[in-house]
Amino acid sequence: MPSAQDPFYVVKEDIQDSIDRLQSNFHQWENTSDTGEHLNLSKEVLATCGSIEWQVDELDKAISVASRDPSWYGIDEKEIENRRRWTSNARTQVRTVKKTVEARKGSNTTTHANMNGMHRELMRHPDSHQSTSKSNQYAAGDNDDFIESESDRQMLLIKRQDEELDELSLSVQRIGGVGLTIHEELLGQEKILDELGNEMDSTSHRLDFVQKRVAMVMKKASVKGQMMMLCALLALFIFLFILVFFT
Repeated sequence: MPSAQDPFYVVKEDIQDSIDRLQSNFHQWENTSDTGEHLNLSKEVLATCGSIEWQVDELDKAISVASRDPSWYGIDEKEIENRRRWTSNARTQVRTVKKTVEARKGSNTTTHANMNGMHRELMRHPDSHQSTSKSNQYAAGDNDDFIESESDRQMLLIKRQDEELDELSLSVQRIGGVGLTIHEELLGQEKILDELGNEMDSTSHRLDFVQKRVAMVMKKASVKGQMMMLCALLALFIFLFILVFFT
């Protein structure tokens, strides 16, 4: 069973927190009726979607590396499949939110274009323009209030985007730390394998030397002496075998 300290679960927890915040902003976006707030939330939701998609892509790359030799990382094929299923579900959630917001944004753009067309049509009629000039004067003060309110909303949006960028920076640092840890573990494993290879080479040379000495003694010894020598060498071989593999 993979440990909770597995780098995958550390990054997964960060991404899941981001998805939860995205869902919260999306529900707020669906329920708001204020045009300015709706526009600000649209921008914030789309920016968060892009950030999460990038993090999920990076996590998928790490899973692909681990799938080449799962046993090396202490996991199995079932765990690899579960991790891929989670990233696929996360990506689906983000894309659903992103498509919904983009579709509504495109609809609002079309409506805005139609309103501009109606405004140009009204401007072609002088009588209509004269009848509305007085009401436009009264609306000027409201426009100033709207501009001031919109400026406040823009400042709030910038503040939220700065917070999202800070969170993204922390996530990137975590992923970089995970990569560095994996690199150090691979170097340690490589060093162990080199030492084991050197031990095997040394043992092989020792066995070759013993075999040559045995051949020389066997030629000189009698049958009885050969049997005794063979038993002694067998005992020596067992002793060397135990010595090599328990030290």
